[in-house]
Amino acid sequence: MPLSWNEIKSRALTFSRTWADAANEDSQGKPFWIDFFEIFGITDKRVATFEHAVRKLLGDKAKVDGFVDLFWPGMLLVEQKSRGKNLDAALTQALSYFSGIAERDLPQIIIESPRILRGSNL
Repeated sequence: MPLSWNEIKSRALTFSRTWADAANEDSQGKPFWIDFFEIFGITDKRVATFEHAVRKLLGDKAKVDGFVDLFWPGMLLVEQKSRGKNLDAALTQALSYFSGIAERDLPQIIIESPRILRGSNL
């Protein structure tokens, strides 16, 4: 049964309070996103994968293995960074994954925590 709008708002408020002081990608990244999906009553396993392996373009067409922090095919790519890290570098890293993702699976939204880019802003 779908959640009511009031239930989603209540869960979102609890989530924001719980994660207000989050700052570390390594220890808090995955639990953060698991809790985020629970706001909407879905599990991360239903829609996304953590550390999704891709071949990414690096420099002059050299390809290396990379791992997307969180990937929801066709919808969302997350590059999680600890508080204070350079988000421009995170965007460059996120975009480098595109060469290793099938066209049909390219994300509509990139989140480089805490910045969100959508559609024509990519």
